[in-house]
Amino acid sequence: MEDEISREPRHLGRALCIITGASKGFGRTLAFQLSCLLKPRSVLMLVARTTEQLNQLKEDIITLYGGQNQLDVCCVQADLEKKEGVEKTVQAAKETSVSEMDHLLLINNAASLGDVSRFALTFTDPVEVNRYLSLNISGALSLTAGVLQAFPRHLGLRRSVVNISSLCALKPFPSWVLYCIGKAARDMMFRVLAEEEPDVRVLSYAPGESLDTDMQLQARRSSGDLQLRRSFSSMTSSENESNHHLVHYIYSVFP
Repeated sequence: MEDEISREPRHLGRALCIITGASKGFGRTLAFQLSCLLKPRSVLMLVARTTEQLNQLKEDIITLYGGQNQLDVCCVQADLEKKEGVEKTVQAAKETSVSEMDHLLLINNAASLGDVSRFALTFTDPVEVNRYLSLNISGALSLTAGVLQAFPRHLGLRRSVVNISSLCALKPFPSWVLYCIGKAARDMMFRVLAEEEPDVRVLSYAPGESLDTDMQLQARRSSGDLQLRRSFSSMTSSENESNHHLVHYIYSVFP
C-alpha cells in the first residue's frame, strides 16, 4: 500500500481541510496523516466537543508538520448535535484565510455508537432516538450543506466530501439498532448529495469494525448481543492501516 500511495501526487492541494470528530480515535490519526499532505498555507480545521484534546492535537501536529509546510491548524470546539455547534463550525470555516485555495475537503467523521446494550424493542422514547439522530444524521447533513453553501462552485476549486461509513450501513447487527440506522441513513444521504451536486466528489469509506478505538472498546464491553460482543473482542486492527487505505482512496477519487 505504501508503494501505491507513493506513486500518487504527494499533496491534496492548497486546501481547507475540515475533520469532525478529530480529537480522538480514527479522526485524530487521520488528522496527522492528512496534515503532511496539504500544500503550504493550507488550513486544517479540527472539530470536536473537547477543547483540551483538540488543543493537544493541534500542538502535536504543529510540532511534527506545521513549521515545515506552513500549515495553519485551527480548533473548533462544537457539539454538532446542536444547531449552534453546526453554525459555529460553518462560521469558523468562512473566517479561514486560504489564499488561492484550490481544494475544499470535508471529512464527516463525528459519530456516536449509541446504547448498544439494548435491543430495538426497548427504544420507546422518540426523544432519546431523535437525540441520537441529531448528531449522526441531522448534524452531518446540516454541516455539509452549510460548508458547501459557504464555498460555492467556481472555476479552479475542487470540493470533496468524505463520509466515514461502516459495515453497519449494509448489515444488521443485533443490539446496534441506532448505529445501523445512522450509518445506513448517512450513506444514502451522501449518495443523494452526489446525484444532486455532480461537481462535488463524494466518498463513503468504511474503515472496518475492528479498530482499536474508544468506540470499539465500548462495543466490546457493552454490546447486548453476546455473540457479537465475543466476535468484536477477538478482532483487532490498526487505525494507521485503515487511514492509509483512506488516504489512497482520497488520492484516487479526488485527483
